Amino acid sequence: MIQQLIGAIGSVFDPAVFISLIVGTAAGIIGGAIPGITITMTVILVLPFTFGMTPLQGLATMVGVYVGGESGGLISACLIGIPGTPSAIATTFDGFPMTRKGEPGRAVWFGIYASMLGSLIAGFFLVVGAVTLAEIAVKFGPWEYFSLFFFTLSIVPSLTEKSFIKGLISGVFGLLVASVGTDPIMGVQRFTFNTELLKSGFPFLPVLIGVYAFSQVMTDAEKTGKSVEKSRYETRFNLQVSHMKVLKEILWQPVNLIRSSLIGLLIGILPAVGGSAANILAYDQAKKMSRHPEKFGTGIPDGIIASESSNNANVGGSLITMMAFGIPGDAVTAVMLGALIIHGIQPGPLFINNYPIVAYGIFWAYFLSTFITVGIEWAGLRIFLKMVKVPGHILYSIVLVLCVVGSFALNNIIADVWTLYFFGILGYLMIKFGFPLAPIILGVILGPLIEANLIRAIMTNSDLTLFITRPISLLFLVLSVVSVVIAIYQRRKQERIALKEG
Repeated sequence: MIQQLIGAIGSVFDPAVFISLIVGTAAGIIGGAIPGITITMTVILVLPFTFGMTPLQGLATMVGVYVGGESGGLISACLIGIPGTPSAIATTFDGFPMTRKGEPGRAVWFGIYASMLGSLIAGFFLVVGAVTLAEIAVKFGPWEYFSLFFFTLSIVPSLTEKSFIKGLISGVFGLLVASVGTDPIMGVQRFTFNTELLKSGFPFLPVLIGVYAFSQVMTDAEKTGKSVEKSRYETRFNLQVSHMKVLKEILWQPVNLIRSSLIGLLIGILPAVGGSAANILAYDQAKKMSRHPEKFGTGIPDGIIASESSNNANVGGSLITMMAFGIPGDAVTAVMLGALIIHGIQPGPLFINNYPIVAYGIFWAYFLSTFITVGIEWAGLRIFLKMVKVPGHILYSIVLVLCVVGSFALNNIIADVWTLYFFGILGYLMIKFGFPLAPIILGVILGPLIEANLIRAIMTNSDLTLFITRPISLLFLVLSVVSVVIAIYQRRKQERIALKEG
């Protein structure tokens, strides 16, 4: 293996391949930073340009888009409170509050370095144990997937800020939103009221943009002219960052970093789960294991480290599944598998042995794109940081235009724009009445996955005891109960402390 790795170095540093890798990484960062332009969409836009390239050059370009896009999502998440990608949702929880404290540079660099370290940790497993780790995915049936997604859903109590009941209502409403449209397995229409607009359901991306971006813009615009808005311009943002200090703070949390990276890696290995679940789950575990969980959401590094290390490690996990078994870990690796087939390469278990130069070249492209991402973000950071100094009326207009364009570009139908507006207003009202936004997004993400795997499990075998007799499934169900109990305990502990201080 060492000889094959060394032999592939020259192929990746070929000028054509290396330049394509840089261009792909830059495209990924830009696509990831713009709310509504997903990594999948960016990869699809890049795909036609790879047809005339060599297999390694084309795959390196898409790996660059993938790695750069996952990191790029943190830019808008930290600076304007809008996740650039679904896998940066949890980054907004502490990244944006840190920016509002006057430390946007610190917030962004915590995310960048956590992303880099998460990628490197996952990269080690990608090279050393691609086949071994991917075998875990083979043991997962619909029972295990259902229990995994149910476990992820159990973190809703941790995402509630003040009212536990309001958090549950928000999560249940998200599940109801996900049930509108056509049944994912049987094709039965539900809650459509014979309306064409509802027959296809509510696409996740417009819902995400509406709930987070549109509602955030409306909330900030409402404050225009008030003391809050005035202080926005008077605040002296700290653009100077001690890189060594930031890295030390991250490395002083080795358990949080490694745990979050492994969560992202393992979820990436599982097909069709994705970084959106990985970053929220890693954030939740970091909060539960923290000595000061009450500080999460106020702008502390712990939350940014957990979210960003997990979503970039998720890339390594998805590549493991793709390369070891020819199974797409998510939509991006599905496009990459299509590119392999177009270039006449048959993906599957024999891919690494039959095409060692391409396979090990992908390994090197993954590591190089990680460092290229840091370099590009460092070069463009001052431009990115100027976003926080743009006058509100200008920034809000630009964000709204990007939100509308991103929602419309998803399927090229105006219905998605109406979805954006509806959920934007709904998100604004939820903020006004104290309902947390994160649970509704979690419900929309996990609802279809939970339902589909529950139906598949019952159709495969009607014996419901399999959910508890299969060891992996039972483990996730037990962890779900433990997760809820810990969240309730922490909340009551915080309430007792607040009463004593009051």
